[in-house]
Amino acid sequence: MSKEPLQIYGATAQQSFSTAPRGEQDPYQYQVGFGNNPGVLPVGQNMPQKNKYDLYTEGMTGASFVAPRAENLNAWLYRIRPSVAHQGFSKLPENPDLESNFLPLNPKVHVSPTQLAWHPFHLPGDNEEVDFVDGIKTIAGNGDPTLHEGLAVHMYLANSSMGRKAFCNADGDMLILPQQGRLDIQTEFGKLMVRPGELAVIQRGMKFKVKLPDGPSRGYIQEIFGSHYTLPELGPLGGHGLANPRDFESPLASFELDQAHWDIVYKVCGELHSCSQEHTPFDVVAWHGNYVPYKYDMAKFVFVGSISKDHIDPSIFCVLTANERWDVGDGTFRPPYYHRNSSTEFIGMIYGEYGGRSDGFKPGGASYENGFCPHGVSYEKFQSATECELKPERIHKNTLVFMFESSMSFTITDWAMKKSGQLHKHNPAMWDNLKGHFLNHLEEVEETLKRAGLPGLSSLGLSEKLA
Repeated sequence: MSKEPLQIYGATAQQSFSTAPRGEQDPYQYQVGFGNNPGVLPVGQNMPQKNKYDLYTEGMTGASFVAPRAENLNAWLYRIRPSVAHQGFSKLPENPDLESNFLPLNPKVHVSPTQLAWHPFHLPGDNEEVDFVDGIKTIAGNGDPTLHEGLAVHMYLANSSMGRKAFCNADGDMLILPQQGRLDIQTEFGKLMVRPGELAVIQRGMKFKVKLPDGPSRGYIQEIFGSHYTLPELGPLGGHGLANPRDFESPLASFELDQAHWDIVYKVCGELHSCSQEHTPFDVVAWHGNYVPYKYDMAKFVFVGSISKDHIDPSIFCVLTANERWDVGDGTFRPPYYHRNSSTEFIGMIYGEYGGRSDGFKPGGASYENGFCPHGVSYEKFQSATECELKPERIHKNTLVFMFESSMSFTITDWAMKKSGQLHKHNPAMWDNLKGHFLNHLEEVEETLKRAGLPGLSSLGLSEKLA
């Protein structure tokens, strides 16, 4: 058996619209649409008595059987050998840098009331081979996968492609954002080439492997335990805008004829288990359904910006964020205003520069604020924004920053706080010059109060200041 098994690309019997190959950076074709139904090999039914070519029918569900139609997720796979043909499971040694339980009772996680930031995380050294699965390092999260509630934020730091080894996450959906190097992701449904600036979602229970065509690779992962990613409601925007469904790409069916030994690593309730089988997991000849992996190019995001007054809330950038935009607000303080949100914010950078946040916030690093932690730009950014000429300008050009925002509080892992070596706290001195300049205007304020027939400042105990 050769190292590169024979590959045959199979289109489903009823093919939906697909893209053309993009060249060397992305050689694959994709079916387009968010939650589409791209076709099926057996016509008119899901489970015929006998499939063509003696294929096996295998069903996969991503929701309760009785979920409402709009929320019901499932897929039908027609494969050479079913997943049940395996040789059993064995527990793997614990990965001390992988965490799934974020309840404060867990002694391996920490609560931080202040802002935190990390310099770009180090890639593995040349003296060790670390693939995508082994390179997952957890930073923060909430909840627990056994409760089907919460999420985890990870980094992946890898320098080696996966061989005859696949990964199946039974705990949650994984949203993957490469920051350095493309990811060649082979799934049961077909192949995805995911470049920096794109995201990929591999949903719960799907087997996949990752190759690194550009060498060492680094990126971000958000894993959600209790639900699936959906597009936000558009409300007053109408029928289109933000991330449009047509721009999401799912793989075409692709299968291999490899009957050699494979190991499938399952993550179940935060534990890693290995399942051995004598055939490739990537042998699906055709599939149909709406429970599928997909990718999205964030440069296609249609933003909604302020063109008159003030800021619109950051939900205008949900689910994704644009890589650049025009800022033309008139008479408005343009940087993010100082704020304390109920939401927890985890921010990472794919490429570019994002000034005023932290001297160490660079591509491949991260920044974090828990709910109600006050934050905002440095005094220098504030002063410049209050005095500069307001004219149309393109901001964050050639910059792509993303935010994982949650209504839940996160706890921070041992790896992020102690072992990564890249943690640095935001320096509060960046706000030292935010003085009470109101006090320089007390005489003017006193006159204004008198003209309005209101009590003077002396009633507030400020007579000495006025003197």
